[in-house]
Amino acid sequence: MGLNIARFMSEDMIKLEMETIVPEYVEGSSVEKWRQKGKEMILGELVDILENAGRIGNRSKLLTDFTNRERKATTAIGYGIAIPHIRSMQAKSFMIGFARSSHGYDFGALDEEPTKLFFMMAAPPYDDIQYLRVFKALAEILRYETFRQELSEVTTPYEIIRAIESMG
Repeated sequence: MGLNIARFMSEDMIKLEMETIVPEYVEGSSVEKWRQKGKEMILGELVDILENAGRIGNRSKLLTDFTNRERKATTAIGYGIAIPHIRSMQAKSFMIGFARSSHGYDFGALDEEPTKLFFMMAAPPYDDIQYLRVFKALAEILRYETFRQELSEVTTPYEIIRAIESMG
């Protein structure tokens, strides 16, 4: 493939266990509103990862960009994976963060499986070609069950990056 996706990542943009706790669904309320609120909470944690790495401009604007993108169509692609991705003025450079949840979240996946692996991509608005190439390459390697399994089992951020490099 020759596209080294890992070069857009760093260990400080990897979280091995997400902490967001989405409240339980209450019978009789809107499933869509509940799911949307949960997604916003999850996206907030993902944006925090990028913010902690010092790679973004305004956190709340970036979160709004991710939330608005997610409202258009879910970025949960199935197999327990979501790739929230945006082009935003708040992205200082092209970046990919990673977060994992052992229990998984309802992120509106088409296969209705819980989402456990999150790759968040953010790029400046003018970076279309590279953005699309990286997205396609990432979606391609995530098709391999053995690779998804490895991402679920490794115990350090460094091993996440190594696993991605080995697929390139």
